[in-house]
Amino acid sequence: MDWLINLFTVTDSVAHIMVLYAVVISIGVLLGKVKIGGISLGVTFVLFTGIVAGHIGFTAPVNILGFVQDFGLILFVFMVGLQVGPGFFESFRKGGITLNMLALSMILLNIGVMLGCYYLFFDTSNPSNLPMMVGTLFGAVTNTPGLGAANEALGSVFQHGTPPQIASGYACAYPLGVLGIIGATIAIRYICKVRIADEDAKLQAEEAENPHEKPFSMHLKVDNNYLSGKTLQQVSEFLNRDLVVSRILHDGTVSIPNKNTIFNTDDELLVVCAESDAEAIRAFIGEAIDRPFPEDNEKQPLISRRIVVTNPSMNGKTLGKMHFASVYGVNVTRITRQGIDLFASRSHHFHVGDRIMVVGPEDNVNRVADIMGNSVRRLDAPNIATIFIGIFVGILFGSIPVMIPGMPVPLKLGIAGGPLIIAILVGRFGHLFHLVTYMTTSANMMLRETGLVLFLASVGIKAGAGFWDTVVQGDGLKYVYTGFLITVIPILIIGTLARLRYKFNYFTIMGMIAGSYTDPPALAYANSVCSKEAPGIGYSTVYPFTMFMRIFTAQLIVLFLCGG
Repeated sequence: MDWLINLFTVTDSVAHIMVLYAVVISIGVLLGKVKIGGISLGVTFVLFTGIVAGHIGFTAPVNILGFVQDFGLILFVFMVGLQVGPGFFESFRKGGITLNMLALSMILLNIGVMLGCYYLFFDTSNPSNLPMMVGTLFGAVTNTPGLGAANEALGSVFQHGTPPQIASGYACAYPLGVLGIIGATIAIRYICKVRIADEDAKLQAEEAENPHEKPFSMHLKVDNNYLSGKTLQQVSEFLNRDLVVSRILHDGTVSIPNKNTIFNTDDELLVVCAESDAEAIRAFIGEAIDRPFPEDNEKQPLISRRIVVTNPSMNGKTLGKMHFASVYGVNVTRITRQGIDLFASRSHHFHVGDRIMVVGPEDNVNRVADIMGNSVRRLDAPNIATIFIGIFVGILFGSIPVMIPGMPVPLKLGIAGGPLIIAILVGRFGHLFHLVTYMTTSANMMLRETGLVLFLASVGIKAGAGFWDTVVQGDGLKYVYTGFLITVIPILIIGTLARLRYKFNYFTIMGMIAGSYTDPPALAYANSVCSKEAPGIGYSTVYPFTMFMRIFTAQLIVLFLCGG
């Protein structure tokens, strides 16, 4: 039995370290799935399991824990950056600026309430209280990457000593943080006297008035004499709207037009355009025909097929420069990315993973499929080179020191902020450097969750040894109720302002709050009470910017406040 005892007690063996992480992570994940009142803590329970393991002496060498913690954090934030990168800059469009500014205000209020609680309730002469409040802040806003960034920044500040284990404050504040976000969101409903039925009706009315830019097909007859003798390119330029004529019927013959195809009166067209442009295009070209478009009677009929872009050389190329109609004899009518249908405008950039609808003769469509790749199996393998190139550049970028007067150490983005920023840029502009950033959702989630649980387990095990003295016999209760104040006060202020001042729909506000706190349980609750996409839109609009700001401000708080 000595071998079994040694497996759990000899802390410097590889087998012991693997057993330690396997036990902590597996138990934490399983317990995190338990729901109380319909709410679970998810993988964050790994942190609590790690604290228990560390408290009972089930641990590993500090240098090993530190390495695994930092590696997990880098992997986690980089995969988050890759995910949010494509939508990061677009999130500031179409009303997104206001939502993101409200989210920023909430972040600053979280920090303000944290400082207020620190000066009101804690002994400011104790040098460990302020770092612990930083941990409490990120538990209150349920933001684990912020905890990692703050932890890493503390390592820079306390270079010649042991940095405080702020995970204890995080652990105290997190459970009530999850409940407080949902509770404060419900409170806004009553403060602002919101009626759910009215909000749902307003969403339906807005959708009717402002159709999304999704593809719309129609069968039209050319009865505008002005178009007779004009080419497709001339018509498109005159309309100043994107449209695709996928097929044309002239004198009983169906063909695929290109930009030089000449229109004649009584020609029939199969047009695909953005839904909001449909009425204007119909009014200009001619009446809509309520019958199926005729099929080609030649030996090779026209077909339509979805083709998956898997050829890396296609990454970043624009639709307009591919000349599908004139060179390949086909038309691209629509594009699907991440499950969303997009109109095939000439300025569209292809990304690996896009699914395009191609219309044309079968041989021509097959030729385009070969060019674009169309190998679904190729998408199953993540692009490992892109991940580690990005991590390498991110660590270099995060290590650049910036001297700021009055600060004891140079400001660095560190191993959390550097990889995050580079991942966002790679996710958005990687195609310009021939970097394929496509990854299946499952692959991204696997790598991201692996990094997260490694980080949480390491932080918990390291914090476990002093958890009892710090929390139970110390100021643990203060961390709980101050964390609750940090959670709810900014939500009540900003949520009410968003409703009364900016007149946002309540469901959009729910999504914005969930995104500002990067809290999936709050989004799940919002989706449970709303049948529309408004909560998801609000969440996704602010999530990329919020995630970046949570990580960035974590380091600023530590370096400016704790470094002094």
